Amino acid sequence: MKKIMFFDAKPYDRESFNRANERYGFQLKYINNRLTKDTVSLAAGYDAVCAFVNDEISADVLQSLHQNGIRLIAMRSAGYNNVDLETAYERIHVVRVPAYSPYAVAEHAAAMILSLNRKIYRSFIRTRDSNFSLNGLLGFDLNGKTAGVIGTGRIGQILVKILQGFGMRVLVYDVFPNKEWAANAGADYVSLDELYRESDIISLHCPLTKETKHLINAESLGKMKQGVMLINTSRGGLIKTKDLINALKSQKIGCAGLDVYEEEDQYFFEDHSSEILTDDVLARLLTFPNVLVTAHQAFFTREALENIAETTLHNIRDYFDNKPLLNEICYRCEKPECLHKKTGRCF
Repeated sequence: MKKIMFFDAKPYDRESFNRANERYGFQLKYINNRLTKDTVSLAAGYDAVCAFVNDEISADVLQSLHQNGIRLIAMRSAGYNNVDLETAYERIHVVRVPAYSPYAVAEHAAAMILSLNRKIYRSFIRTRDSNFSLNGLLGFDLNGKTAGVIGTGRIGQILVKILQGFGMRVLVYDVFPNKEWAANAGADYVSLDELYRESDIISLHCPLTKETKHLINAESLGKMKQGVMLINTSRGGLIKTKDLINALKSQKIGCAGLDVYEEEDQYFFEDHSSEILTDDVLARLLTFPNVLVTAHQAFFTREALENIAETTLHNIRDYFDNKPLLNEICYRCEKPECLHKKTGRCF
């Protein structure tokens, strides 16, 4: 029986994976600690590790895992920017969950748009204090406005459909445009500059890469409409937060909905309510009445957790059964020399 070590495991992880594991029969060990250079030794004696987005899978950690005989890291997430893929290559296979519930994330983005526009969160707090004034709660009709969606994978495509349901014109941008989908969906691919210039609402749905890191910065913010709404349910590093704060202070950004934050690994997924917030940038963000921050919960639905557990355990079984790894990733995946398309494995 293969033994799998789960790092940074929450109660909901245990519940969903235990239920899914009834079909697989692995021996699962859960620990609360994140995977770091200080905790990596806990993986000794296990056959694989399962990690999440805020685990520290650096070169040092990967080398320690390899020395302990670990040859597989199963990410229970779509994102993998926290993994040093170059160090992992030819040492440890890395698999992920590319799609668990694109509806969950797209719907959360739509919920943030509605809540920010109609000030639902502020109204809720007011009425609990018996304050029924409407001052400061003015919104606008989504119908007839223009939305810009950056990234047209499954999540972006679903959000486009949702926004069109509100009667919005939708502009889209992607490095790899899906023109057939756009033609059928009635979405218009445009340049980033045009999307910035024309959009009343901009929502980010692209991965975090070297090319997209700080995609939203002082320069790109300067190209946007005055009072634009910005939504990010993808990766915190897409936005240079200090530049966003300046844009909020100048009112260039009318409001922002953030389910992710570029330094979130220090806080998100944990309860810090009895502590002093020492991250001055995050603390400043939380002072704005027109900023809505949620704790990386866009993915968090019953359906998503079930799909994450099923796909993760299926990935692990395929590895130990010497089958092709459909969801493997490596730093050469976009290059012709990667063996994945030929052999089913990256190396």
